[in-house]
Amino acid sequence: MKKLYGVTTAMVTPFNEDKTVNLEGVAELTEFLISKGVHCLYPLGTTGEMLKLSVAERKAIAESVVKTAKGRVTVYIHVGDVKTENVLELAQHAHKIGADGVGAVTPIYFGVNEREMENFYIELSRNLPDDFPIYLYSIPQCASNELSVEVVEKIKKACKNIVGIKYSYPDFTLTSKYLNVNDGNFDVVLGPDHLFLPALALGCTGTVSGVSSVYPEPFVALYKAYQEGNIEKARELQKLATKYCNALKNGSNMSYFKEALKMRGINAGHMKAPHLDLTKEEISNLKSSLLEIDEELSILS
Repeated sequence: MKKLYGVTTAMVTPFNEDKTVNLEGVAELTEFLISKGVHCLYPLGTTGEMLKLSVAERKAIAESVVKTAKGRVTVYIHVGDVKTENVLELAQHAHKIGADGVGAVTPIYFGVNEREMENFYIELSRNLPDDFPIYLYSIPQCASNELSVEVVEKIKKACKNIVGIKYSYPDFTLTSKYLNVNDGNFDVVLGPDHLFLPALALGCTGTVSGVSSVYPEPFVALYKAYQEGNIEKARELQKLATKYCNALKNGSNMSYFKEALKMRGINAGHMKAPHLDLTKEEISNLKSSLLEIDEELSILS
């Protein structure tokens, strides 16, 4: 059973100008990220604009990433959706095509009580083999729901294949409580890229990083430095990674990710409505910001 660790990259979804999915772009981005040394890939999450995609499109993207990766890195498919039947269908498809596991965001938009939250994950768990790992995914600022520690404990006790949680909110108090679930035998990967190093120090196994979809290098180097015990270097790399996070708006607007990837020679395509591509002025400002940070990256590398 492969789990998420180190730098897990939340991938963007490239769209053609006519707003169809650019599967060649998906494969190109997959190769780029593997070549830069990321440890795991996580397509079709928030960074991947999953709710703008049909089930068929999401299946095609998942197949492209798994096929292109060819087992060289761990691949988890995000399968969260508004409709539970879509979640189950996408999860079963991920297992069928040879993904290493899935993640699923909490039920979104509509409020759910704790019993409904627990039932949602238990139903997902029971529709997959016991040895096919699942990560819970809590992003309260977007989902309008949050997983309490008490509910996570109940879900973990009921489900052998629930192995951890992706937590995408900068609350270290709750993060530390998640780390104590199941007597400490529960993986936590943190979403906020700018907190990668302190998350590792707290005991998290890694980050699920959208910014690493564009600039994987400082994150990969940070993890390596931390593993080697070179904390001073890890701190410097975290500062650099945070500068990229700020320049790219911390993932609040995926158009910044896509334009920055184009600047790096990767065809990340366009945005899909209601979101728009950046203006010429925004692109110019972004380029200027990134050029300054890129000089620091070349020095630290």
